[in-house]
Amino acid sequence: MSKITTVYGIPNCDTVKKARSWLSEQGITYEFHDFKKQGVPAERLPQWMQAVGWEKLLNRQGTTWRKLDDATKASAVDAPSAAAVMQEHASTIKRPVVEWADGKITVGFKADEWDTLQNT
Repeated sequence: MSKITTVYGIPNCDTVKKARSWLSEQGITYEFHDFKKQGVPAERLPQWMQAVGWEKLLNRQGTTWRKLDDATKASAVDAPSAAAVMQEHASTIKRPVVEWADGKITVGFKADEWDTLQNT
């Protein structure tokens, strides 16, 4: 059974759009998991944090983060507390999160990095 690449994100996010276009251009079949419709898969979050670190996964630059109250922002001090914020506010997760068919996990999209990934 071959595993399929899964892209997690929000469909109207520009970075997610670019990532999905890149995958299609490379002929890579993938599934899309919409955080808005399907929520954040609680069982996947710890694996993502382990793979890339909670600091990288938690998007402190985005609009959603800026709109959070100070107490919520201040509560994200370690992996468990950051996971709670990300679980409740899916848009605070840096996008896209990609689980590649080979088991790698990446966050964000940079075409040159993805080119390198596909050639290793």
